Amino acid sequence: MTLRRFLPMLLFAGACGGAAAGGAPVVAPVAGAEALSAGQLDSLWSDVQAAFRRGKWAETRLLAARFRLEAPSTDARVVESRMMEAEAQFGMGQRLEAAREFRRVADEHPTHPLAPNALLRVGDAYAELWRRPELDPTYGESALVTYQEVQSRFPGTDAAARAGLRVAELQSKFAAKAYKNAKYYLRFKAWDSAIIYLRDLLANYPTSESAPAAVVDLIQVYNTLGYVEDARETCGYLRRFHPGAPGSDDVCPPEAAQGP
Repeated sequence: MTLRRFLPMLLFAGACGGAAAGGAPVVAPVAGAEALSAGQLDSLWSDVQAAFRRGKWAETRLLAARFRLEAPSTDARVVESRMMEAEAQFGMGQRLEAAREFRRVADEHPTHPLAPNALLRVGDAYAELWRRPELDPTYGESALVTYQEVQSRFPGTDAAARAGLRVAELQSKFAAKAYKNAKYYLRFKAWDSAIIYLRDLLANYPTSESAPAAVVDLIQVYNTLGYVEDARETCGYLRRFHPGAPGSDDVCPPEAAQGP
């Protein structure tokens, strides 16, 4: 007996049991338990597509879920319906739920044409949960790992190319977070902690927007602490990789700027 045929009977039995116990029926019997015809299934699929195109996310979720229940598992549209449901969850702000559904598409159907984009959307869902650099970066780290997974699993695809751009965006945010942490310690003259954050930023995100200012601040700390050799070497780095950075002339006198 199929699930569609068995489910109405189960619900009806539960309802009768509730009535016999003196309570109101919990749920009414479900009508239309027979399998849909090919024409009816096509009509349901059209409804799913129409709801999706109109951005009616709640309706899309319900219709897509019903389509998967009614359609044979071999129907090529089943995977697309799951993708639409995941997009609907994303549109409703249910990022974690969307990430799980996108992941199912990518992992359960790795050779499907939608798999690369599904995995990309997993990363997008996590990235949306880390909108501000000063917040806990856990979701940002999950997004970064996922985008890198897209690049390794689906090289040469459009999804991989877009993942590369998103990696750069995330790295910029991580650099901004590290720089904010460094500035916090600089305000309280906690020089050692500030140096650690500034060095880590430059090691991990040397081409980020935060890098030039981080180099200047690092040199300023070295100057304050009297670390002459460190300041001289870092000035050479500044002149080579970030020439013209604001404040560079103030922290690097001409003789220091001539280092290797």
